[in-house]
Amino acid sequence: MVLLKKWNSFWVPLSFFYSFIIIFVEKIFMIRILFFILLLLSITTGFAQDRYTTSAFDEIITETYTYSTKDGENLDLDIYMPDYDSALKRATIIYVHGGGFRNGTRDVQGVKDFCNRLAGYGYVVASISYRLTRKDKPGGFGCDCPANDKLNTFYAAVEDVQDATFFLIEHREQFAIDPQKIILAGSSAGAETVLNTAYQPPYCYGLDSGPVAYAGVISMAGAIPDTTVIYDESAVPSLLFHGTADKLVPYGTAPHHYCKKGSPGYLILNGSLTISKKLRALDVPCWLYTRCGAGHEMAVEPMTKYFDDIVDFCYTYVIKKDGTYRQTVIKDEKDNTNKQTALAPNFSDESEINPCTAEPETLDK
Repeated sequence: MVLLKKWNSFWVPLSFFYSFIIIFVEKIFMIRILFFILLLLSITTGFAQDRYTTSAFDEIITETYTYSTKDGENLDLDIYMPDYDSALKRATIIYVHGGGFRNGTRDVQGVKDFCNRLAGYGYVVASISYRLTRKDKPGGFGCDCPANDKLNTFYAAVEDVQDATFFLIEHREQFAIDPQKIILAGSSAGAETVLNTAYQPPYCYGLDSGPVAYAGVISMAGAIPDTTVIYDESAVPSLLFHGTADKLVPYGTAPHHYCKKGSPGYLILNGSLTISKKLRALDVPCWLYTRCGAGHEMAVEPMTKYFDDIVDFCYTYVIKKDGTYRQTVIKDEKDNTNKQTALAPNFSDESEINPCTAEPETLDK
């Protein structure tokens, strides 16, 4: 009994000591786990805040898919996606190349560089092929091409972009796409295509979230034949690049290719200046980006020279939905850095204000 009492007197304090050690170790372990979770959360939050504003992905995956087959021709798209990306719903940009609806490809080096660079900012980017309905056709897409054929060319290209959009939405989980954040972008003929596609009312893709409208459009030297298609339900935030001396696609309202009245290809088109006035009247955010004296080179130069402004538009006008009525004017065509950005003038339907001759109003940056 005496031995047992001695043992108990020794064991009880020892058991308390062991219990204390175990509790202490468990608390240290839990603190470390909590610290790790908070660290991971802060990194994730910081990354989410930087997404779409800085180039955060070095590795880009490129895959090719056939989104439709028409008249025996496979229409493909190249999809660029940031690798090692855990996001489940990512903003997407669909790019449509130029070429006068006769030539051009989705995978020339300049387009690949543009798409890879955008994907580095966290976007899913799709560069698509579409039907070149004027390929090898007499008159090309100029003044000898009948106006009705020009309109049918627009309609065919629009249909192809819509089919590509449907394909991406159908595979939204595979590509981790947010159907409500799809931006269209295009150059020249591609710009005409995306403008005619974007300014349409929301389309029902059978999603639980409801009908889908494009979240924004980026036009590089584009135009549309009819501005009545732009109204409250169809208008979307727009970034409109254009040169005032473009002789192919008018900056304001003029004949396509400046064809003479009475020629087969005489077709009035409404360019960036006219479109911006219509959007302004509807109180829809737009950014008119004018280069004074520039020609049709504004169909491709923004992809490199004004890339940062494209990123700014996508983030501010689409992701944050905080766009304004912005106007950038480059008055010296030889100095691309000498530009002024201001709130756009209050255009009326009758006014024909040329921002290259008008002084910009209140600067917003």
